[in-house]
Amino acid sequence: MGILTNFKAQKAYNLQAKGNTAQAEALYREAMAEGLDQPRYLLGYSVLLLREGKYQEAREVLVKTQKAPGLSQDQRSQMLMNYAAAVFRLGEIDKGINVLERQHLHAPSGRMYQTLGYLYVEKYSLDNRPDFDALEAVEQAKAEAAAEADAADAQEADAGEEAAAQEDAAAETKTEQPLSAREKWEKDIEKAKAFIEESIEYDEEDPICLDNMGQFLYRVLGDHEGAKAWFDKAVALKDDQMDTNWFLSRYDLEKGDTAKALERLEKIRSNRFSPLNYVTPDMVDKEIERIKAM
Repeated sequence: MGILTNFKAQKAYNLQAKGNTAQAEALYREAMAEGLDQPRYLLGYSVLLLREGKYQEAREVLVKTQKAPGLSQDQRSQMLMNYAAAVFRLGEIDKGINVLERQHLHAPSGRMYQTLGYLYVEKYSLDNRPDFDALEAVEQAKAEAAAEADAADAQEADAGEEAAAQEDAAAETKTEQPLSAREKWEKDIEKAKAFIEESIEYDEEDPICLDNMGQFLYRVLGDHEGAKAWFDKAVALKDDQMDTNWFLSRYDLEKGDTAKALERLEKIRSNRFSPLNYVTPDMVDKEIERIKAM
């Protein structure tokens, strides 16, 4: 990478900090074409792309960042969190969670708790809960078909083979049976909840972790009453937090307090979007219009 390439990237980085994203992106693209390999600027570029919703491009930049010379441990953690955000928005949330779970074992941090905690909420949201009754019906039908096939085979076996088969079957019943899809889902939810509780123990004044707990109760467990206390704690620490104000506006509307709901939504209307937000600027604008038309 030449001196001019580094200069372009630095200029792009400074423009990005000032909010001149269009100019910054143009310079970043030029620098990338010239072989940009500085972790600081690659990470900056990935953040710009994530905020613009260009998730595949961000992913590609982050893959390159992983191989950048001089990548520090802190930068590696940031790179993995950005990568998890990109693949989450590309529909590969499990990949993002797996990457962060491995990194958390080696380098826990406040940002890691925030990011992984939010991905757990997204993963186990009631909106994503599988239809376990349908899944179990399919599995039951398969088991019955297999049992019928085994019975037919047994009729053809001689007495000695049948006795041996019965012994094998008895031995198998003594081994631990694998968890059903429903049981695994519920177990994973408990693990996610424990992680979010741990994140609050790590920093009880982290408004994002408090919001994660509120969203976990609201969106995963359906406990709207229990969630509100956590949203209240989060907004007391950061009054313009995007998701927190969105969910608190839901409670305001339930009480019929449209003025308070609008106040919360107007406060976050111009907030900078993050791919790790539940709410988007478009959602906020549409909700404000809807409430005003009531």
